[in-house]
Amino acid sequence: MQDAKLRAPAIWALVITGAAGFMAALDNLVVTTALPSIREDLGGKLEDLEWTVNAYTLTFAVLLMFGAALGDRFGRRRLFIAGMVVFTGASAAAALSPGIDELIAARAVQGVGAAIMMPLSLTLLTVAVPAARRGMALGIYGALSGLAVASGPLIGGSLTEHISWQWIFWLNVPIGLALIPLSRLRLAESTAPEAKLDVPGTVLISLGLFGIVYGLVNANADGWTSAAVLTSLVAGALLVGAFIFHGFRSANPVLPMRLFRDRGFFGINMASLLMFVGMFGSIFLLSQFLQGVLGYSPTEAGLRMLPWTGMPMIAAPISGILSDRIGSRPVVAAGLALQALGLGWFAAIVSTDLTYAAQLPPLIISGLGMGLFFAPASNALMSTVAPADQGKAAGANSALREVGGALGVAALASVFSAQGGYESGQSFADGTVPALWIGAAVVAVAAAMALLLPGRAREKQGQAVAAAVAPAVEKVPAAS
Repeated sequence: MQDAKLRAPAIWALVITGAAGFMAALDNLVVTTALPSIREDLGGKLEDLEWTVNAYTLTFAVLLMFGAALGDRFGRRRLFIAGMVVFTGASAAAALSPGIDELIAARAVQGVGAAIMMPLSLTLLTVAVPAARRGMALGIYGALSGLAVASGPLIGGSLTEHISWQWIFWLNVPIGLALIPLSRLRLAESTAPEAKLDVPGTVLISLGLFGIVYGLVNANADGWTSAAVLTSLVAGALLVGAFIFHGFRSANPVLPMRLFRDRGFFGINMASLLMFVGMFGSIFLLSQFLQGVLGYSPTEAGLRMLPWTGMPMIAAPISGILSDRIGSRPVVAAGLALQALGLGWFAAIVSTDLTYAAQLPPLIISGLGMGLFFAPASNALMSTVAPADQGKAAGANSALREVGGALGVAALASVFSAQGGYESGQSFADGTVPALWIGAAVVAVAAAMALLLPGRAREKQGQAVAAAVAPAVEKVPAAS
């Protein structure tokens, strides 16, 4: 009976944070297969349609670490609920948008809510689950997040084709309304000891990431050498450099640069950044290739990607258990290597008459690789930092993933535009091939970065140290 009472908070934390993480991750790519319908209904130029994807990614990326820092300072549960309220309200506003500008604005506000909610969901789950069961819990959480990212085109396409594009946003509303009271009743409050807000650091990294991501997003429309893009990229890079300097010199930085001195922390963050560069850019192009070149409807395209989208549900929980037994390094590296192999295979076979039988092997391999990555990557990240730094670590890792996603879409789309275009199916295929090869190469570099992770013995030692000092994390019982 006592054991059941101890397990209940962990189960509730997994259910609530898993559902919230799924929604936030889903909205990264859920609009991709709905773009033609949105353009037909609301109008807008190609750049406007790109912003319906990137407005969310942009605000998500630049505010993630601020959201995590607010949670550390004022209470992770309290800020998690606030983020959920903002995300749910913005989802309703997006569904009700009368024009493309209003939709872009609502998507930006959605990103604000997700930036607060997403990093805190991982930290709340880590605090609630005993260290011995953490690998399995993070495996399930990773399965949901991985499935959300990969299944965005399927869910968006199905809702758009069979109901309307507005329902890709209405879907979030009832889930959010249910999770808000559940979070208040079932999650325990926690903070980081003596947490302080780093306002200068937050301003520097927010403006720096905004400049870089804004430049990447607009590079295709305005040109890489345009004054606006170059100014944005240079200013952003300088501000990020100032943030790094500040992180070394400040007494209480939002992201202590000392964390990156740990080889494992550096390796898993660089691997995450590069993995999202290759994955997001490839999914962005492949979802359009299946519809625009091979002639599938939105739903048909999503269904044919099920070997990719469904595999994380199978592989991620298993990878969490594997990482507990053999360590995170071999599982993460193998997952990234499989993703690189799958993308390279797809690049080698792309043509205007590509059969589904030929697509299946690379789709399965890519899905398996994605499923092997998420859970052990989260486990490895949390094992490299002390409990007091877990909120900052989660925010930094999530921000780097989102920056990677924006970079991937911008860079691979730029390669696509230089080598092909939308004029014909052959032109689209000509642009997709080199873009996928670059995506595969980037993910292969990510696999090499994963080799920097510590071995199993050192990883277990880090987890033991974290568990020993876990009582230092202040906890307040959940409201009854």
